[in-house]
Amino acid sequence: MKEDEMPEQAADETLKQVIAKQATEDEAPLSKTFTLRKILGGDILSAQVIRRQIWLVLLVVAFIIAYISNRYNIQKDLIEIDHLQDELQDAKYKALSSSSQITEKSRESRVLELLKNNKDSVIHIADQPPYIINVPEE
Repeated sequence: MKEDEMPEQAADETLKQVIAKQATEDEAPLSKTFTLRKILGGDILSAQVIRRQIWLVLLVVAFIIAYISNRYNIQKDLIEIDHLQDELQDAKYKALSSSSQITEKSRESRVLELLKNNKDSVIHIADQPPYIINVPEE
């Protein structure tokens, strides 16, 4: 009887082993040597390798996010700098234009002309040149 049970038991065990092998999620251990075929085949991306290197992957992702956000902030700052430089250029042109208009309106010939045209003004042009007064030093 035991002889009859042995083949069935061996068959059961092999069936159990096959089911156990298929049911487990563990992967076959990686070999110590990496060949180009294994790298291109995707063996390097197995779950076991990813699980061991998860902190490195998270660190790299964090650095990438920091790099992208830093670049975005710098681009925003550069756009603002360009906008402010345009405003500064406009302000310089307006100041130059205003200065030119004030200089033109305050020229002596222009002021004299306005005084001649304005009859109600008590200000008039001096008939005599100014006197130089010498003060002796003590």
